[in-house]
Amino acid sequence: MTIQLIVNADDYGYFPCVSRGIVEAAKANTLTATGILANHPALNEQLAWLNAVPDLDLGVHLNLTFNQPLTAVMREKLARWNGDFPNAYLMSLMIVTGKLPIKTVRAEWCAQIEACQSKKLVFLNSHEHIHALPVLFPLVLELAKAYNIPHVRLPQADWLKPFTGAGLIRNTLMQAMQTLNQRRIKTPTPLFLGLSRSGKLDYAALSQIFATLKVGNSYELMCHVGRFDPSEITDPKLIAYHDWEGELALLQSQQLQELYQRFNIQLSHYHHLAC
Repeated sequence: MTIQLIVNADDYGYFPCVSRGIVEAAKANTLTATGILANHPALNEQLAWLNAVPDLDLGVHLNLTFNQPLTAVMREKLARWNGDFPNAYLMSLMIVTGKLPIKTVRAEWCAQIEACQSKKLVFLNSHEHIHALPVLFPLVLELAKAYNIPHVRLPQADWLKPFTGAGLIRNTLMQAMQTLNQRRIKTPTPLFLGLSRSGKLDYAALSQIFATLKVGNSYELMCHVGRFDPSEITDPKLIAYHDWEGELALLQSQQLQELYQRFNIQLSHYHHLAC
């Protein structure tokens, strides 16, 4: 018996340099899945790069918090922000108060899924986990069924020390949403890992996480690998939050391979989960 681990890189399509790093990790067989952000103007070019890694599991990283929407109706709703998505807090507030109708979100997410349908899609998740909002989670399940996408991420907290005040609040909210959403999901879902070190996953954190895993279970480790190009990524907040190059080096390190062996971890794919 082994521990089955899907290593899933968020944000394919975020920036070309990030996508290049994800393809690099997949070619090295250190990554087994990636979620596609469909809002980049050069999406089709970056989708073509995935032809080089046919064994990589692909899904859609549904987006309501970055760049510009694909649908005109969503851009009209966001005219106050020049048609761009504002931050996750404002989008969540508009959704839960009904100022942004669910039908508008549905149309936008349908457009994002359809933009990626040249690829075989096996899962849905979302940028900044916004699909975990209890008012949106049923919509994601509906879309997964409609587009024959078998798996939906169920985000959950992992309580790694040291805790920060913001981390405690985030984990508490995520735990509450997981409790509500878990009752709704009917398809097999790997247990989710990596929230507490999102953007800055490192060896020490993985050592803590792996020590808690149970033989015979399937897990999904969220990571944010990529290459960093300062000519493409200029937002100081994004740069401060992410260590793309560090996570890419970690996945390809001998240290990590030894950690997998120590804890009897085998890299896995979504098709190993029963449908």
